[in-house]
Amino acid sequence: MNQFKTLMNKEWLEHWRNFSWIWVPITFILIGIMDPITTYYLPVLLEEFGGFEEEIIFEIPAMSGADVLMMSLSEYSMFGVLIIILLTMGTIAAERQSGVSDLILVKPISTVYYILSKWLTKVIFFITSFILGMLFSWYYTNLLFDSISFSEWFWTILFYSLWLIFVITLVVFYNTLFNKQAVVAGVSVLTLIIMSIINGVFSNRMPWFPNNISALIADMLNEGQISTDLWIAFFVMIAIISSLLLLSFTTFSKNEK
Repeated sequence: MNQFKTLMNKEWLEHWRNFSWIWVPITFILIGIMDPITTYYLPVLLEEFGGFEEEIIFEIPAMSGADVLMMSLSEYSMFGVLIIILLTMGTIAAERQSGVSDLILVKPISTVYYILSKWLTKVIFFITSFILGMLFSWYYTNLLFDSISFSEWFWTILFYSLWLIFVITLVVFYNTLFNKQAVVAGVSVLTLIIMSIINGVFSNRMPWFPNNISALIADMLNEGQISTDLWIAFFVMIAIISSLLLLSFTTFSKNEK
């Protein structure tokens, strides 16, 4: 356990040295508040600076708080996931390529602790940033649009956080397979694209597919209850995350022999 604490401290120190604990939460907050603020003030901006003729100015339909909150989630699906991939693609691959991992593992250090410390650090780091961003999004959504209850916000955070943890775990797994950061990033993005295509084709047959989590959360916010498909998706992602972690331990141990 002392090994695990030492490795965790190493990861935290690296984040502080890179100022990640400053700019990543700020970036996630900006992502969270971008849609509520721009959507609310868009009619005013169009009227003041749009330069449109009066007859072609259209009326923007009113949006519910649930719609606005889902807009923030869609931004995290794009920019948040991209940030996670870029900042996680070298978490093991960079150390393998530079030989740092060999120096660390020369000592009697468990490969499980080595991978788990990096994974857990990334999970805490990104989920904390995501919660902060969604907290601001929730505040501005309630301030400018319809009210979203704390329970609805909480369940949204819980279910979507699991999707982000899945992305983190997927990238960490590819770190154990490849020692080039660009390859890790490319394969991770390709995997998510393929999963998105599968979800689009089989969404009716597999509504619980992980990539469908945003749509299921939207249904929860609009209907006021958690569907069975959402709970199934929740447990499916837990199973996939656990499997990927176990595969990461096995793959890394084999590659380092």
